[in-house]
Amino acid sequence: MGTPWWQEAVIYQIYPRSFSDADGNGVGDLQGIRRHLDHLAWLGVDAIWISPFFTSPMADYGYDVADYCDVDPLFGSLADFDRLLEEAHRLGLRVLIDWVPNHSSDQHPWFLESLSGPSSPRRDWYYWREGAGPGRPPNNWRAAFIGGPAWTWDPRERQWYLHSFLPQQPDLNWGNPAVAAAMHDTLRFWLDRGVDGFRIDVVHLIGKDPDLPDGPGRQPAITDRWITHALLRDMRSLLDSYPGQRTSVGEVYILDTAEVASYYGQNDELHMAFNFPPLLAPWEAGAWRQCINETLRALGPRGAWPTWVLSNHDTPRHRTRYGSEARARAAAVLLLSLRGTPFLYAGEELGLEDAVVNGEDVRDPGGRDGCRAPVPWTSGSGHGWPVPPWLPWPPDPDVRNAEALSRDPDGILHLYRRLLALRRAREALRVGDLTLLDCPEGVLGYRRSTSAEELVVLVNFSATVVEVDVAGGPFRIELSGHSASESGPWEGRLGADQAVILGPQPEGET
Repeated sequence: MGTPWWQEAVIYQIYPRSFSDADGNGVGDLQGIRRHLDHLAWLGVDAIWISPFFTSPMADYGYDVADYCDVDPLFGSLADFDRLLEEAHRLGLRVLIDWVPNHSSDQHPWFLESLSGPSSPRRDWYYWREGAGPGRPPNNWRAAFIGGPAWTWDPRERQWYLHSFLPQQPDLNWGNPAVAAAMHDTLRFWLDRGVDGFRIDVVHLIGKDPDLPDGPGRQPAITDRWITHALLRDMRSLLDSYPGQRTSVGEVYILDTAEVASYYGQNDELHMAFNFPPLLAPWEAGAWRQCINETLRALGPRGAWPTWVLSNHDTPRHRTRYGSEARARAAAVLLLSLRGTPFLYAGEELGLEDAVVNGEDVRDPGGRDGCRAPVPWTSGSGHGWPVPPWLPWPPDPDVRNAEALSRDPDGILHLYRRLLALRRAREALRVGDLTLLDCPEGVLGYRRSTSAEELVVLVNFSATVVEVDVAGGPFRIELSGHSASESGPWEGRLGADQAVILGPQPEGET
């Protein structure tokens, strides 16, 4: 059967509000995404993941879903989605969409029906409970983003309802088989349209202890892992029943890689799960070595496939976190040479930083506006957007845009393109083994190898030149994060914040 496509793929996340505006309302849309698929095909990614575009009141910018089987008019229509999917597939790009199973919008028809009293057929589709006493919620669970109880009192219903996030995002009760069946139907709706898989939002929260006991920590809700695992096995069976290797990647926001690994099951739960410690790690060789070691140790015995992420719509961009473009370039080499599936976030190929968003420009209740700033496409007025976008621009949009950087062969955009081309050309980078090397302080090194080829990756996390002795040479530079023109024999020296990919030096080359 061969290697599943998603194990060899590089997946590119699109936050639709901020990608490209085609209809001139200041908000990105599906037609805008379709207009720039050629950029992604040219760049060399294999698949796109589109954050939520479903019908929504937008309390959490699409993660509060009012209709799982339709497109919000802000983003277009189902016909627009079908055209986008068809064009992506024509260009060889797979399409994943964001699925939000833990909670719906409080404007979803299911929740509105649950408001018709305890006898409502859909009352038990959500968590309605009596309080623990006058004015006291049923338990001590806390809500993400807003803090405070994960419960809201409804004075008309005279009960509390559970929401792990905003009050406008009531939690669905997956302990009710009718909820599971209805949510499976929403998966089938998109699978039947031809999507290639799903990014699954906070999937670790769906299996809750039916007793809803008090918990010890400050997590948004207390979950029952074993219930969740059973639910994931059912989802996996559904995905595997479709042709074409449909895939899933779960947002399992747990900072213990070994525990995250359990959500792969025995190759019968998630196909992939995001691993967050690397995303949160500082720019230090030792920290990254530890992250890689923990990932290999936790996932290896299960035969589970890793994922690697540097930026997303919830976290400050890595260019901002690491503090310089030189480090961002080295990080790109690191990300795209690790064993596993890398996820790029729209705009990181342009070296974008977070926007500064203050005062009346603030939109997000969770303070994540900076990393969601719009993508600049051109150097001219408006940067390819017909009207001013919904959030301020990231820094330097006149030079950090796709048009300007496409003309600079040494720019970060072409570095990403070279990296993706090299990854596609070399099996060792896509599916080869990874072995960590002993390196001087401040340097991370590893071999990527198959039976047929071997490459060495070196990343200098320090601000000084470092001499590195690697067994097995001599080597030549296959790719350098510093410059497109830096090639030829490698002399054993790494520049400050430099990353290189080395291959064997051909006989006779000097």
